[in-house]
Amino acid sequence: MTSIAADSRAAPGAAPLLAALVQHYEELVGALRQRFGEDCFPREIVNEVCVRLLERPVPQHVENPVAFLRAVSRDLAIDRHRARARRPETAVEPDLLEAHASPPAPARLSPPELACAAQQCRQALLSAIAELPEACRDVFVMAKLYGLPQDEVAQRLGISRSMVARHLARALRSVQPVLQGARDRSSPPAGDPQRDHEY
Repeated sequence: MTSIAADSRAAPGAAPLLAALVQHYEELVGALRQRFGEDCFPREIVNEVCVRLLERPVPQHVENPVAFLRAVSRDLAIDRHRARARRPETAVEPDLLEAHASPPAPARLSPPELACAAQQCRQALLSAIAELPEACRDVFVMAKLYGLPQDEVAQRLGISRSMVARHLARALRSVQPVLQGARDRSSPPAGDPQRDHEY
């Protein structure tokens, strides 16, 4: 196994920072979680800091590597929060919501009813995602909401591809009933004249 100092992929000066990141990983994640909560996906942000250390030039002499890493992690979390605040709420997971937020084709709902059903589905989906175990949620968000390939998710989280597949399957099993329930609630009941009437 190669040491971090010998890793040829690391940017010049990154070795001490990478070593500090590995040693203080949980502390960095905990600091983000305490300040921003789970909404900022603290593990994903610390992993992004690691990627940046490998890819970009870093300061040559950092007196306090942990303080530097905390500042970079905090700045990334703030950037992500600002970017999310600028996007409309529906932009969080467009493909996943589009696939499930619309009622089945035969249903004919008014635009306000459709908007209400879509909002209820969104809220149910976000609640179901929030209730997932942390590792399962991280995999689900990266693979389904950010569209990352399973290999990349595995690499970023430091787990095997088969573990990514297991977490993803578990997440989908947990989320699917919520989505199905939201779809069922968004359809008019059987026998509803609005549904049975042909236009």
